[in-house]
Amino acid sequence: MNVDPGATPPDETPQPGVSAEPAAAVDPSVAPSADHSADACAAPQPDSVTDRDRHFMRLAQAAADEARAAGEVPVGAVLVRGDEVIATGFNHPIGTHDPSAHAEMAALRAAGAALGNYRLPGCELYVTLEPCLMCAGAIMHARISRVVYGARDPKTGACGSVVDAFSNGQLNHHTSVMGGVLETECGDALRSFFAERRRASREARRAAAEQATDASAGAPSDDNPS
Repeated sequence: MNVDPGATPPDETPQPGVSAEPAAAVDPSVAPSADHSADACAAPQPDSVTDRDRHFMRLAQAAADEARAAGEVPVGAVLVRGDEVIATGFNHPIGTHDPSAHAEMAALRAAGAALGNYRLPGCELYVTLEPCLMCAGAIMHARISRVVYGARDPKTGACGSVVDAFSNGQLNHHTSVMGGVLETECGDALRSFFAERRRASREARRAAAEQATDASAGAPSDDNPS
C-alpha cells in the first residue's frame, strides 16, 4: 500500500502521500461512464475498458511507484473530474503512523481541499488495488460517481472480493464500480514488491545468523582461560 501527483490547495504545504500535478489531458471524445447502478462489481467486459480508463490508471500506477520508493506497499490513486486530474494519492500508513493513510484516502483529502468541499459529486477515482471497506465508506460519503480499480484484493477487497459494499441497495448513494483495468500490471507491481521484501527479510535473517555464529566462534572458551 502507499502516494501522489494531484492537486493540493495552492497556499498549503503538500502533505505526505499527496502532491500537485498539472491537469492531464485525454481524448475528449471518450466520455466518462454514466452508469450509476448498484451492479458495481461485475467484471468488466473487454470492450467496456476505454483508453481513457487506461490513461488514468497509468497515472495511478505512477503514484503507486512513489509509495514503493518510500518503502510503502505500492498502491496509488488518482481522482478526476471530467478529463482533469484533481488530486492523486499513494499508500503511506507506515511513514505517517496512520492506519487510514491509504491511497484513496490521500486522494480524497487532497481533492476535498482543492475543491473546497467534502462532497465530490461527478468525480471518478482510479486506484491500482481494490478499495478496502474503510475506503469504500469514504468514497460513498464523498459522493464519488465512479470507482475504477486495477488488481483485486482477495483479503480486504470491498468491491466483491471479500464484501460488496457498493452493491448494498439500502445505502443512499450508489457508486458505479469497474474492476480489472490494467489488472496484470497493477498486480505485478504488488507481487514484485512483496517478493523483494521477502527476499530482503531472508537475507537479513541469514546475515544475523552468520554474525551470531562468528561472534560465538570468537568468544573465549571456559576451557581455555586467557
